[in-house]
Amino acid sequence: MKSVAVITARGGSKRIPRKNIKPFLGRPILEYSIEAALQAGIFCEVMVSTDDGEIARIAEQAGAKVPFMRSDATSNDFATTEDVIWEVIGSYEKMGIKFDGLCCIYPTAPFITPDAIRTAMMMLEKENTDCVIPVVKYSFPPQRSVMINNGRLEPKWRENMNKRSQDLEPLYHDCGQFYCINVDSFKKQKTVWMENAAAFIQDDINVQDIDTIEDWNIAEMKYKILHQENGKE
Repeated sequence: MKSVAVITARGGSKRIPRKNIKPFLGRPILEYSIEAALQAGIFCEVMVSTDDGEIARIAEQAGAKVPFMRSDATSNDFATTEDVIWEVIGSYEKMGIKFDGLCCIYPTAPFITPDAIRTAMMMLEKENTDCVIPVVKYSFPPQRSVMINNGRLEPKWRENMNKRSQDLEPLYHDCGQFYCINVDSFKKQKTVWMENAAAFIQDDINVQDIDTIEDWNIAEMKYKILHQENGKE
């Protein structure tokens, strides 16, 4: 399978300014995603899709390619991941380059490992699926969620409140790290979440959303603990 890694890193992040190149434990966080993709050793090309000159420079210094800049249409706050992937595929095809597989990697995902990328891409090829989505199990059963209604706390689903956790169906959520997709299937369905999707289950320790400064601080602490346990520091 001829595959490309696409790291999406626009310059206009709002909640954490310059988020995609903000230092994470001393290194631009983008470098972690680039390093994992390169070390996976399975891609014909590891590229960064960006509209920002500084991000492009850092990406290229880290070993990624920036063969073209992102358009205005895919650089605004309303552009979706699918919009970016569609543009990347089309831009490569205009250059006469076609790929069978694509791994879309987010730039703020320092817990991604080369092994995880390789495993997920192998699943994409061997299991004849349209896409592979990394997911993690909810640590608390969402079926026992509560809500605040007119200032009072009440169960969302009262019938579940006295059920044992082990009797409730396990539910998972998207890790928000990367997606492996079959390019032909994507061109037909035009979405990352395709009909024939396979789950790549991740451990909770390897997952952390980074949307706020508080998230960022937690991620740094988790990363330190994880890598100290693995003898990497």
